[in-house]
Amino acid sequence: MGDGTNDAPALKEADIGLLMGDQGTDVAKECSDIVIVDNNFASVVAVLWWGRWIYNNIQKFIQLQLTANIAALVINFVTAISSRNVPLTASQLLWVNLIMYTSGALALAAEKPTEDLMEKDPVGKNEPLITKDMWRNLIVQAQMAALLTLQFKGMSISEVGEKLKE
Repeated sequence: MGDGTNDAPALKEADIGLLMGDQGTDVAKECSDIVIVDNNFASVVAVLWWGRWIYNNIQKFIQLQLTANIAALVINFVTAISSRNVPLTASQLLWVNLIMYTSGALALAAEKPTEDLMEKDPVGKNEPLITKDMWRNLIVQAQMAALLTLQFKGMSISEVGEKLKE
């Protein structure tokens, strides 16, 4: 943290160089990563809080999208193998994705950030965006969605049900 020319080497060497105020020298501004314009260090806490909220929502959105797409892939694959018919066409999948993107984004935007976000450990820059827990949840949720769909609608989306009726 600094504001003068003599602080420039330290600002450049630091993981995150902070410059307090806009009165700092141009050299210090160029070497720093973050410039706190209002001279209030509490602004950094607010930025971190909102940043963690955005990162958390991005993870939730990715998990939602991947779950829906994997479930659709499994349903199409199983039905195509068993009946040589594809229940969801490309245009239907595009509509599903459009609705999922819109509703998912609106739902996450309406969610308010919570205080417990600051209790979590920070995420390193080399950490994966999709964590092991997310992969586990994603696989279980997609599997359940696909299995329930095939259980309750399998006969109507495949030719097997029509062959059994004959």
